[in-house]
Amino acid sequence: MYIHSLELQNFRNYVSLKAEFSEGTNIIYGDNAQGKTNILEALYMLSICKSYRGQKDRDLIRFGEEEAHIRSVIMKSDIDYTVDMHLKKNRSKGIAINGQKLKKASELVGLLHIVFFSPDDLRIIKDGPGERRRFMDMELCQLDRQYLFDLSHYDKIIENRNRLLKDISFDERLSDTLDVWDEQMVNYGCRIIERRAKFMANVNEIVGDIHGSLTGGREHLTVSYEPNVTAENFKETLSRARVRDIKLRQSTVGPHRDDFSFVDNGTDLRVFGSQGQQRTCALSLKLSEIDLVRNIIGENPVLMLDDVLSELDSNRQNYLLGSIGGIQTFITCTGLDEFVRNRFRIDRLFQIKSGTIAKMELESENPKESGNSEESGNTEKSGNSEQCK
Repeated sequence: MYIHSLELQNFRNYVSLKAEFSEGTNIIYGDNAQGKTNILEALYMLSICKSYRGQKDRDLIRFGEEEAHIRSVIMKSDIDYTVDMHLKKNRSKGIAINGQKLKKASELVGLLHIVFFSPDDLRIIKDGPGERRRFMDMELCQLDRQYLFDLSHYDKIIENRNRLLKDISFDERLSDTLDVWDEQMVNYGCRIIERRAKFMANVNEIVGDIHGSLTGGREHLTVSYEPNVTAENFKETLSRARVRDIKLRQSTVGPHRDDFSFVDNGTDLRVFGSQGQQRTCALSLKLSEIDLVRNIIGENPVLMLDDVLSELDSNRQNYLLGSIGGIQTFITCTGLDEFVRNRFRIDRLFQIKSGTIAKMELESENPKESGNSEESGNTEKSGNSEQCK
């Protein structure tokens, strides 16, 4: 599985963009705030139809425009799929695969699997439960279309129920209508709980070995799911919490309050782990996603490292870079650092500058790709990748 090409129109800061990628390692470099991450965000949209940043479609459209367009050719099992996605300010997005319009955006889910790693993921361990739930949801939504459906509906139910809880403070007679929302909340919530429990069990089978390798066998990591409620007691617990929910004007129980723990040799890393332990744990967790996807779908996912290498020390960098052979990888950075130039093969190199992209020629000692440079609207050429500095 790999992404062959990408075209953008009026997406984020791009008026237009065209790029063809290598099946190996693609380096996207440039100064901050030039649009590097926006490219990864566009590609991620093709996996679960949502921005990994959690923003709405209208926020992805270039300022002053009404629509944005994402077009990509994806290769999977030796078959090419052309995906067209139109984002619209005031209407639902439109998606087509090989010219055939999809009835629902969720029909796209499962075509492309992406493991996305950003500096924010290094905070999964020490930050609040919301970041850890987000980690689960981002991966589960790619692997399970039904989970995406259930989670989307559950989130809407919570939003409507919370609105009703606020209204009840002005009119107590509205409390009778809570039963309708509670029934739906339990229905979708139980399926979410069961799927999360299975997911975390699968992760736990993988993450221990990865963490042991990262720490030279000195540490043993166990990941445990901590559901706020179980599928068996959700209905009863929600009923008992009704008076409190009305008083606090919010839904206080349910999978939207789940968490999971990381225990290393009996130490809860969320509370007592050092910064180094927490970062190693986060790296282990993200790397386990690669094996998890490979085990489930039988293919490698696409890996995206968004300016994350600068956040890791040399040992973690080396382990990460040594773990991604045979996987199409996108790495964003502000320059070609020493560890990239000297220790890591670059198959294709792009420079981003003010919303334009240029493919750069690589030096002769690393010449897998050395074609003409391409840039939306302009053409640049460089015979020396030292210009990345």
